[in-house]
Amino acid sequence: MSAATINSVRRTQWFAAAIALTAGLIFSVGLTLGGMTDPRKVQGFLDIGGLFAGRWDPSLAFVMGGALLVSLVAFATVKTQAAPWASAKFELPSRRDIDARLVIGAVLFGTGWGIAGFCPGPALASLLIGGADVLYFVVAMVAGMLIAKTWFA
Repeated sequence: MSAATINSVRRTQWFAAAIALTAGLIFSVGLTLGGMTDPRKVQGFLDIGGLFAGRWDPSLAFVMGGALLVSLVAFATVKTQAAPWASAKFELPSRRDIDARLVIGAVLFGTGWGIAGFCPGPALASLLIGGADVLYFVVAMVAGMLIAKTWFA
């Protein structure tokens, strides 16, 4: 491989890393501004039973609705693009079926989100400002991912 090719590959890798870092920072700022990093706010949203008692907090529905709109636009326009900025091709899901692994994963995710008030993105965004509970959650989340990767690989 020539020196010019190696330098081109390195520039592409740095560009991809810069895009990923920028996207991650923007995402974490959005999660923080939207209140997704506050477990009490998330649990208040998930407490549908508190609707008539005045405990339900519907504000996160707007955050999720905004995320859904962005996703709908992105998925609708991705097929019109030639290629992503820092990759050879788009990696889009090809499966459309609903199987037991998907349902079990969704139930586990929802249960963990309801109990802890965190999902992976907000938990990582909260690492710098959260306490020991966030750290424990992230450690347990990573352990669960490693276990799942080992069992289902």
